[in-house]
Amino acid sequence: MAKYTREEILEIVQDEDVEFIRLQFVDIYGIIKNMAVTACQLQRILNNEVTFDCGVIEGIESKNLSKLILEPDINTFAIFPWRPQNNRVARFICDVKKMDGTPFENDPRGVLKNVLRKAAKDGYFFNVGPELEFFLFDTDEKGDPTTTTNEKGTIFDVGPVDHGENARRDMVLSLSDMGFEIEASYHSDEAAQHQIDFKYDSPLNTADNIMTFKLAVHTVARRHGLHATFMPKPRTDLNGSGMHTHITIYKDGNNIFAGDSEGASSTLGYSFMAGILKHLPGMMLISNPLINSYKRLYKLLEKMVAYNCQEGERYAVLQMTDIGRMGAGLVLRTPDAACNPYLMLASVISAGLDGIANNMKLDFGDDYVKGLPLTLEEAIDAFEKDKFIQSVLGKCMSEKILSQKKKEWDEYCRQVTSWEIDKYLDRI
Repeated sequence: MAKYTREEILEIVQDEDVEFIRLQFVDIYGIIKNMAVTACQLQRILNNEVTFDCGVIEGIESKNLSKLILEPDINTFAIFPWRPQNNRVARFICDVKKMDGTPFENDPRGVLKNVLRKAAKDGYFFNVGPELEFFLFDTDEKGDPTTTTNEKGTIFDVGPVDHGENARRDMVLSLSDMGFEIEASYHSDEAAQHQIDFKYDSPLNTADNIMTFKLAVHTVARRHGLHATFMPKPRTDLNGSGMHTHITIYKDGNNIFAGDSEGASSTLGYSFMAGILKHLPGMMLISNPLINSYKRLYKLLEKMVAYNCQEGERYAVLQMTDIGRMGAGLVLRTPDAACNPYLMLASVISAGLDGIANNMKLDFGDDYVKGLPLTLEEAIDAFEKDKFIQSVLGKCMSEKILSQKKKEWDEYCRQVTSWEIDKYLDRI
């Protein structure tokens, strides 16, 4: 992420003919929100004087507050490359603050920053590398999204079989213009499924990058007449899209997974893994927040074991790795890109550190994976039981998430689906 001063921001806005500035933030459900202001308001922005009515934002509203401050992180300043070159559009990612300047408890970015501050006091620092998969589907004659595609591409295919090749190229170029270091882009396993890998970074920068990545992918796809979706399981006949999350942890500058001379991970590394596995059922409402998330996991978890401390054949929920761009670390395979990345990373990091604090051991048997939530209802129950994960998010945010997800599950259960009509209507 670029490092800017106020003076540099003012100069860039003038030199690059920036006319509009978007102040972006994320609600507790991981949806980007923004307020657009003109460049003549830049001094007010940098002085933390721009406010918004929090009562109109789902998951942000508070009974005791009417307005909140959007405090820009000046290092997140970027110009949108897909907007016109005259009267250009830029953005800041913002922290949400109360009118007295104190952090707003329902700001997901603030939750992650708080977790990282506490970890840093104990000497822990992290690198995170996500792998986001997405589908590029056709749009209909009205421009509305569909789940149809004529392509039949598979892993690493090229054009003309890969119909999304040109769109994916423009996504890479746009992201590069915004400061991303793209490591690879390619067609993924299923027809119309794609993956673009960007360089790992600190957890906060990575969460910011995930939100920017999704915005860029959606925007560029639309310009190519396609619809990009990070929906975990958009079609029954296709494998879903996940967001495997690689994590490397340093204690006082030393990689806790680097191991000894014989290659064995340190006790800290095993305890970190044990903490994640202990709290994983309770975290899945955060890392896999949709009813549809569990359609992806339903068969996937049947093939997996709880963990694997070696690079081997067994597919694991949580696996140690000592190769690749990040070095020794682990990969968590359950999350999907529908999650709020700030809350997901805050939960995972806190769970691992809880494992270290309590000297937890890796003693999760073969039945562990069978006990993970397989529906949103089960994830709700597991989250309600895990008071530690709730404490990471805070009482107010936890209650809001539970309330909303219970409503979502109730609404889903009331639906009569086309599958039910096809299955039962002419038989009963």
